[in-house]
Amino acid sequence: MSLRENHPPRSRRALITDDIPPFEGFGSEFVAFYSELAVNNNREFFTSRRDVYERSVREPLERLLGEVGEEFGDGKVFRPNRDVRFSHDKSPYKLVGAASIGDNSESSAVYYVHIGAQGLFVASGIYLMTRDQLVRFYSAIDDETTGKKLQRLVARTRAGGLDVGGSGLKTGPRGYPKDHPRIELLRHKSLTVSQSFPPDQDWLRTAAALERVVKIWRAAAPINSWLAEYVGHPEAS
Repeated sequence: MSLRENHPPRSRRALITDDIPPFEGFGSEFVAFYSELAVNNNREFFTSRRDVYERSVREPLERLLGEVGEEFGDGKVFRPNRDVRFSHDKSPYKLVGAASIGDNSESSAVYYVHIGAQGLFVASGIYLMTRDQLVRFYSAIDDETTGKKLQRLVARTRAGGLDVGGSGLKTGPRGYPKDHPRIELLRHKSLTVSQSFPPDQDWLRTAAALERVVKIWRAAAPINSWLAEYVGHPEAS
């Protein structure tokens, strides 16, 4: 079962239509914009440079989503504003421009991309599993058949140059032996496939950036399919 079968595409948002121009890369000013925003993270600065944000970050992200919608489904560009209600850090703006495709839940597999002063980051997978998902996740890893299947998928993904992350435990979960043959996977509390690219890559300013993003999302599909089949969605509370 593929991730697309588990998450059928929904109708596109009004912002992301067939009339949107093709993706031609991220604007040349995004590195300087986010570097300056890190120092001057305030409304006055952002307002004065909003045109840079629009043409170098938001519009390219919307165009990227428009290009991949048929294959990956509906997506959205995140607002540049931070939610500071429960944070000691009251800086009003995020230091990356981000977009995702999925059901807008950290506990379901999504496709994610962001751009900032550090460059491009592309990822896919489940970022934060709920308790019931973790029970199924660990059980599937413990199983000789499904656990070895994931082990092979992870090894193949890493051999392709991608990072497989999500490890959150120093040992394994309670009830599993410390010398378990798949203890490295049992230390995970999430499972993601990702790759980062530094900002000095010339192709970031061209349509080739879209090819990189799509290549990583496609490479994540086998692990996402494993998650869909053996972990699934969170149980209704």
